[in-house]
Amino acid sequence: MTSLEAVSSYLPPAIPVEELREPLGLTDQQVRRFTRLYGLERICQAPDQSEAELLLAAAGKLEALAGQEDRVRYVVRAKGLRTTAPYPVSPLQQVREALGLRHATVFSVADHGCATGLLALDVAGTLLAADPDPDALALVLAGDKTFTPFSQWVEDVSIMGEGMTALLVSANGPRDRVLGYRARIIGRDDGVIDLDPEGAREAKRIYQDVMADVIHDALADAGIGVGDLDLVLPHNVNRVSWTVAGKNLGIPQDRIFLENIAKTGHCFCADPFVNYQSARELGLLRPGGFYLMTSAGLGQSFAAAVLQH
Repeated sequence: MTSLEAVSSYLPPAIPVEELREPLGLTDQQVRRFTRLYGLERICQAPDQSEAELLLAAAGKLEALAGQEDRVRYVVRAKGLRTTAPYPVSPLQQVREALGLRHATVFSVADHGCATGLLALDVAGTLLAADPDPDALALVLAGDKTFTPFSQWVEDVSIMGEGMTALLVSANGPRDRVLGYRARIIGRDDGVIDLDPEGAREAKRIYQDVMADVIHDALADAGIGVGDLDLVLPHNVNRVSWTVAGKNLGIPQDRIFLENIAKTGHCFCADPFVNYQSARELGLLRPGGFYLMTSAGLGQSFAAAVLQH
């Protein structure tokens, strides 16, 4: 059963949203909305660090990787964005070389937006389950560099941070086992993911219902109900969306981990894993307890995973 052997994250220094007013062209009203209503006070940014440097900073904190490099059969790059570096630069290949993982199969998964991190975890688990070596491991790298102006914020929804995470995944670990996973994409026929006015209205209309459906499907896959969850580790899109979601799902607000929204911004598909590490450091995950990771991304992609600590 797919398990998290270890998780590490790297969060670059955070700056106040107010300092992004000019770079992002924010109005006074938008600054107030992001900070006072959405709870996005500070955003992780690393203007002097490349994507490869950010990923290596996260992987470098993964102590469980040291000495086990030969067991890593797969390196899976979870990308919320398709393009995060100028051609022909390949940050993933740079990371592979720096970590000494030349023997591993290396590839990226994308096109699920900020739900791609959970997709990558599922893909890693699927590959490991089929691998003849029961001791094989996968390294999943999640998070994105805000390489273009398009990637720096989603208008009136969230502001993107550059935090990164590294996950060491096994097929049969003793804890943090994935019991259920479900994903869904409600895409457009033309494949466009930009939030034009029409697309934004449709996204807002379906968001809560589809997210709830995907969460319930993942819970059913795991054989448990909402009331069995100790904690929800969401994507850090904004505080309002999770206040509404909690009410819709019947999950008390104190079981939804929202502490990082004010500290990091929305770090693409790395959010659930950043939140996992924070929750574990705070002692919020009890042995044997159930918790939920969930995300949504541009293009109306949704994902949820149920794990047991």
